[in-house]
Amino acid sequence: MNSVLLSVLPHANARGVFRSVEVLPDRLRCHAKDCPEPAWYELASSDNQLVVRFATPDRWLSESIESDLMHFGDPLEELVEEELAELGWKGKLPTIKHFRDDAKLYTFENRLPADASESAELAAKFLFAYEAAFRALGDVGGGEDE
Repeated sequence: MNSVLLSVLPHANARGVFRSVEVLPDRLRCHAKDCPEPAWYELASSDNQLVVRFATPDRWLSESIESDLMHFGDPLEELVEEELAELGWKGKLPTIKHFRDDAKLYTFENRLPADASESAELAAKFLFAYEAAFRALGDVGGGEDE
């Protein structure tokens, strides 16, 4: 699994959509570029599967995302699927779980299809789709100055 994560690393760096990218023992963490609060995207190895997630310790940032989702009425899965389609992937995205974890991080995540665990290209598409979908929500993309 780590070989897939390491194979995604150069793509994540080259894409230019992350402030920084770091390799942790079981995950690739990509920090949100224009977000005013700490937030990151991850590809993580979990139970022999890959998980993609967006996480932040900031409650207000999480609430700004939730507010946009309620206001616009589009399910988050649909927004991520649209970004995946633009990247050439077709399929049905499993339900995105939204929760506050034990580390008090507000987290949105879902497991990747089994074939993504073997394909850096496919895993990267999910990471980039999450980034594009979340950048457009709430204050993640930096918003406008007031």
